[in-house]
Amino acid sequence: MVPIDTDLKFLSGVGPARAELLAKELGLRTLDDLIHFFPYRYLDRSRFYKIAEIDSTTSYIQVKGKITGYQITGEGRAKRLIAHFTDGGDTIDLIFFKGYQYITERYRVGTEYVVFGKPNCFNHTFSFVHPDIELPDPSRQVGFMPLYHTSEKLKNKYITSKTIQKYVYEAIRSTEVRVNETLPQDLIAKCQLMPLRNALVAIHFPRSAKELENARLRLKFEELFYIQLSILRQSSLHRNKYKGVVFEKVGGYFNDFYKKCLPFDLTNAQKRVLREIREDTRTGRQMNRLLQGDVGSGKTIVALMSMLLAVDNGCQTCILAPTEILAAQHYESISHMVEPLQLQVRLLTGSTKKKERETLHESLRDGSLQILVGTHAVLEDEVQFKNLGFVVIDEQHRFGVQQRSRMWLKNAVPPHVLVMTATPIPRTLAMTVYGDLDVSVIDELPPGRKPIKTMHVFENNRERLTQFMRSEIKQGRQIYVVYPLIEESEKSDMKNLMNGFSQMKELFPEYSVSMVHGKMKPAEKDAAMQLFVSGQAQILVATTVIEVGVNVPNASVMVIENAERFGLSQLHQLRGRVGRGADQSYCVLVSRYELGADTRKRLSIMTETNDGFEIAEADLKLRGPGDLDGTMQSGLPFDLQIANLSTDGLLLQQARGEVEKILAGDPLLAASEHTVLLDNLQRKTKGVVNWSSIS
Repeated sequence: MVPIDTDLKFLSGVGPARAELLAKELGLRTLDDLIHFFPYRYLDRSRFYKIAEIDSTTSYIQVKGKITGYQITGEGRAKRLIAHFTDGGDTIDLIFFKGYQYITERYRVGTEYVVFGKPNCFNHTFSFVHPDIELPDPSRQVGFMPLYHTSEKLKNKYITSKTIQKYVYEAIRSTEVRVNETLPQDLIAKCQLMPLRNALVAIHFPRSAKELENARLRLKFEELFYIQLSILRQSSLHRNKYKGVVFEKVGGYFNDFYKKCLPFDLTNAQKRVLREIREDTRTGRQMNRLLQGDVGSGKTIVALMSMLLAVDNGCQTCILAPTEILAAQHYESISHMVEPLQLQVRLLTGSTKKKERETLHESLRDGSLQILVGTHAVLEDEVQFKNLGFVVIDEQHRFGVQQRSRMWLKNAVPPHVLVMTATPIPRTLAMTVYGDLDVSVIDELPPGRKPIKTMHVFENNRERLTQFMRSEIKQGRQIYVVYPLIEESEKSDMKNLMNGFSQMKELFPEYSVSMVHGKMKPAEKDAAMQLFVSGQAQILVATTVIEVGVNVPNASVMVIENAERFGLSQLHQLRGRVGRGADQSYCVLVSRYELGADTRKRLSIMTETNDGFEIAEADLKLRGPGDLDGTMQSGLPFDLQIANLSTDGLLLQQARGEVEKILAGDPLLAASEHTVLLDNLQRKTKGVVNWSSIS
């Protein structure tokens, strides 16, 4: 019996050279790697067709019969070898444009063969072009033929999908590799799962659609189960290991702010989240909480009141923002709101002058500075606090996990961490990428906010759009006009942006137009932005640099040019820049007329709903397991090979539920029946950096 970790070079037909190529191109080094290299799709070989059944709708099929004779026709590039093939009733031609001698010597007239391929129709006559031909093998019951991803380098060395199929078949059948079960037997029985070895055979060589479905279910469940086991176990260990600063009281700063400074009544959702944070911070464990809330839902006020809790308990606090513009905005709004409390609030960014930095660093070290607002500059080693008790990270996906981890080094006792995002996260992602965080959701907008009206218009309606924009400006409103700036098309995008800026100045000569994009120097960008924020400019032409952190309540219209080039989540983020005042706001999606089905669907969704979570779910389904925050799988303990976060949400919830039950009774997986879980978890996460103790 061959061990599962046997090097591929020892598998029949592979050898050292091919093994090296398979490792380099596909990451396949052992029999275990090969057996877990799953097909990306299948061709139906569950039945033999009669030649008479072939019609224009026929896809890949197999027929059984004999070659009755060969002939060569044509000359030059039109030369071809034709093999006449019969199933005993009808005849079809097998056509080959090369390898004539090999074909005629290998496939004998009168011998029975199985022919597999896609029939082609020419002049109302069907034929197979370069089909697969093999001898019938009664011992090999092929229902569906697996197709495997390969590469050009592999194909050049004649390692095709069919070659990999043969390697897998050899590994599973001929070597009788022992596959150890990876889930407890009682769990397999409870969830009615296929045994692992059966599932691995069936995923490669299913004999029926039902068998393939059962194999996929077993392997997907296992993948999602171990991801949840890794996340939830580490979260449990984190809670037991890391102690946080105890916030024993709700003191004067919090109460005075609530009674005297709060600019509006809190929504029930905001009150609920504050209670959750309050409960976390008085337990003695270190809080690690994700706060989700749509654009304009009031996350910042919740963060500020949580920071005041820290100050009430003798701690310093800090809020990190990804851009200087957003940090400055937080600083201005927080300073204004807490002014009656006479708290020390300062701003630290990359632009902060050296002398000002030195004073700021000293006030942090001696504890006199209570609230620090900053950018990545706060992460620098020289920034040290006397007693940092609470950290807020806004738009947390803009900070790398290693960057966020540096905040832990700022205090002897790890500070409580609240990470915030205005990008609604689908439930399946929240349970995976952020599965080790407690999650709070503000699912209610402040009273008085009017839903933003979203319209999709085509470029040929430019005149009506201009009239609409002018009518809004006449009413004292301001307008954003956003252009894409994608690195791959940077030169043409920049040209479009500049043309758009010139066009706006020509169309609206009586008004002031400013422009901002990421290629500008920070001082230029801030000056252009300030013109708009202060109301001196009526129109701001920009790239997505304004996606996060610009708060201009007087801006009532967001025009997004080339809207077809933006993803749903990005469109929703841009739309959230308006609708911040009491006036009716609008988002206008401008696109060309010729659009693909997915693009039309995306733009249609934007016009139908303002619900960020609904949009996030739709985005996940449309884009599949691609990019969300960086990459869909960033943050996962290990990569997904077969499960799909966009379609397997219910299975993920089932797997998570089973994990929770197991860990509730055995958090360390110390019980003998859970040895298999601990062993496999350690094997799967070997070499993976554990960031679970960091927000």
